[in-house]
Amino acid sequence: MKRKATAVWHGSGMEGSGLITTQSNVLNNTQLSFKSRFENGIGTNPEELLAASHAGCFTMKLAFVLNEAGYTAEKLETTAIVSLENGSITSSHLEVNAIISNIPNQVFEDSVKDAKENCPISKVINASISVTSNLAN
Repeated sequence: MKRKATAVWHGSGMEGSGLITTQSNVLNNTQLSFKSRFENGIGTNPEELLAASHAGCFTMKLAFVLNEAGYTAEKLETTAIVSLENGSITSSHLEVNAIISNIPNQVFEDSVKDAKENCPISKVINASISVTSNLAN
């Protein structure tokens, strides 16, 4: 399986602007600029897209790990916070809230750890990855 996205940029890094389009067209000529990356401008940026990718990948992997352990989550909600410092992505922190009936806490924590270490996005991030979890049964 292969997926693709295309970025088009015009101008300098600071004054220029770009557009990002994904294969699915969920993002279709979505604005990208210096202001959307380093200030509060309209549009997206690579770090936000990485955070979305990491949150989605981790959450899906956690669902699969839980299923393998014999549990199905009523709800998994993950927020990823990606940090960019001095031109490098230094960390991705995952915050997961789960509603899963009758699951022992240790099984849940082991599943979270497995998902953190083995989701495909975690495997390619060359930065510190941490996770905070909250379980409601």
